[in-house]
Amino acid sequence: MVIEKNAIAGTLESSDAQVMVAPGEKLEVSIQSDVINQFGNQIRRVVLETLERLGVSRGTVSIVDKGALDCTLKARVECAVYRSCGSGEHLPWGRLPVAVFLLCRAGCSRCHS
Repeated sequence: MVIEKNAIAGTLESSDAQVMVAPGEKLEVSIQSDVINQFGNQIRRVVLETLERLGVSRGTVSIVDKGALDCTLKARVECAVYRSCGSGEHLPWGRLPVAVFLLCRAGCSRCHS
């Protein structure tokens, strides 16, 4: 998948994360978190594994973590990437993780503005 335009998913509320993606020549991931010293490696691992699974090899990914669980991070990254490539209407919803369906497709106020 190619990140074609800027996109955002998530919020800055407690136990959530805001993920912003933008086009770029190489893959750059930046993470801000109050718990970076304790969980920074795990956050980075989850983000990179999710991007790899989606086939994203270029772009800028910025994460502002507010204590999100792994499943929330995965869902937010997936949602932002899908939004960035305009894939919202043709997604294989039956094959997506449940977290993405619950956090992105349900039309909740956190994911849809």
